Amino acid sequence: MAIAGLVALSTRLWLVRHGATDWSDAERLTGWTNVPLNERGRVQAQVLGRAMAGRKFAGIWSSDLERAAETARVAVGGAIPDRRLRELNFGDLDGCTWDQCPPEIREELLAFDRFAAPGGESVEALRERVLDFLARLSPGDHLVFTHGGVVRLLLRAVGHYARIPPGGLVEVAWPDQRLGGPSAAV
Repeated sequence: MAIAGLVALSTRLWLVRHGATDWSDAERLTGWTNVPLNERGRVQAQVLGRAMAGRKFAGIWSSDLERAAETARVAVGGAIPDRRLRELNFGDLDGCTWDQCPPEIREELLAFDRFAAPGGESVEALRERVLDFLARLSPGDHLVFTHGGVVRLLLRAVGHYARIPPGGLVEVAWPDQRLGGPSAAV
């Protein structure tokens, strides 16, 4: 039964992890260093663009870092850049591989929520800036080109712990933050 005058005010995020880079292929931590897409990443963006063809969005956004902005340009012709959508600032760890990180750093990275990069940023600071971005979105579907850490943070906020590969897309029903925080399912 339909209710006359009922308006749904929901926000759905279409989260894209930027396409592959030489650093992501080498499994290097890539924070704020500007690393461009490699050929595989450009192909991933083209495939994503074909999948998104014809869809309408209330907003199309991207991190201001080149790999996310380039993914958006190749996939859908571009996006509004926003530095709040940047990856975690890995500081002294930027460019390191997993094996180059000390065991205690690897433990913290796996735990995620309590991680703070030496010379960089904490996951809590990442959370604050990403939630600030989301709090200002209008209801509707939003396409967001961003990074693995941002996607991981948002999926964890709604109770999912999946890892999205470079060039991957996940759709998330995002709850209204003014009504008590994340409680929706992917």
